[in-house]
Amino acid sequence: MANQDVESRAGVGKNRGTNSPSYYYETKERQWISWLIPTIVIANIAVFLVAMFINNCPNQDTRDGKCVARFLGRFSFQPLHENPLFGPSASTLEKLGGLEWTKVVHGHQGWRLVTCIWLHAGVVHLLVNMLSLILIGIRLEQQFGFVRIGLIYLISGFGASVLSALFLRNNISVGASGALFGLLGAMLSELITNWTIYSNKAAALITLVIIIVINLAVGILPHVDNFAHIGGFLTGFLLGFILLVRPQFGWMERHLLPPASRIKSKHKAYQYTCGLIALVLLVAGFVGGLVLLFRGENGNDKCHWCHYLSCVPTSRWKCGN
Repeated sequence: MANQDVESRAGVGKNRGTNSPSYYYETKERQWISWLIPTIVIANIAVFLVAMFINNCPNQDTRDGKCVARFLGRFSFQPLHENPLFGPSASTLEKLGGLEWTKVVHGHQGWRLVTCIWLHAGVVHLLVNMLSLILIGIRLEQQFGFVRIGLIYLISGFGASVLSALFLRNNISVGASGALFGLLGAMLSELITNWTIYSNKAAALITLVIIIVINLAVGILPHVDNFAHIGGFLTGFLLGFILLVRPQFGWMERHLLPPASRIKSKHKAYQYTCGLIALVLLVAGFVGGLVLLFRGENGNDKCHWCHYLSCVPTSRWKCGN
């Protein structure tokens, strides 16, 4: 894989006024070229175009309203009262692999846990997710490479689907937002596990937490699958401890330091501990979640207040299907 090297210059000298040596060392940090995230963006756009082509609104019976942007032909959108996001019908999304509890559990269509990640309900939905993916994902891929970021994206999307299917039984869920929240969760755990190598730690942590809280808060609005957001976030948070661990400060330059100052361990003990705990929790969560899902359990029966995590009723809206 092609990569670029970012270098900081170095030298060896003496502290002013003393005879003790002062070591300034050269470090090289691999900077990957981002290609996976742009490919994922293109793939999502292509899938949406295919969905609109198959939907073919003018050929449907739309007695309750006219297709939007009819000049687009078979790519025109469903009536806004049916889909306010400028997209296809719910039946088209279901046919193409949208997440629907009955079909996953009783129809033995577990593949929907993956395919729903690549579908979007409309142009608005697609644009918001893809812009967020570009802003978050490209920077992460440049820092950690396509393998680790690709794994976090896909596994987080799968984790989002599992939690969503456990709690939403009468809805069709689609979108990449669960995988996006996985990247946000991984950013948070990466900051925690690599705490010692960062400057301005507190500011970075506060900023990231505020962004996460605001995005999760949006999920309490109706028609937003916040369970997918939470499932993706938790999955990515655990994966960050496993996949995004950096060597502790000074490890890469140990060969330039005097023997007495050399760092023997590549990682700190707490990094190994956090990674092990995260791995155990991740495996346990997936095994437990999948067992409950395919046994037909309803997550709301186990947690009577959890439905408020996805929608909070107010005087302006209700939390129906």
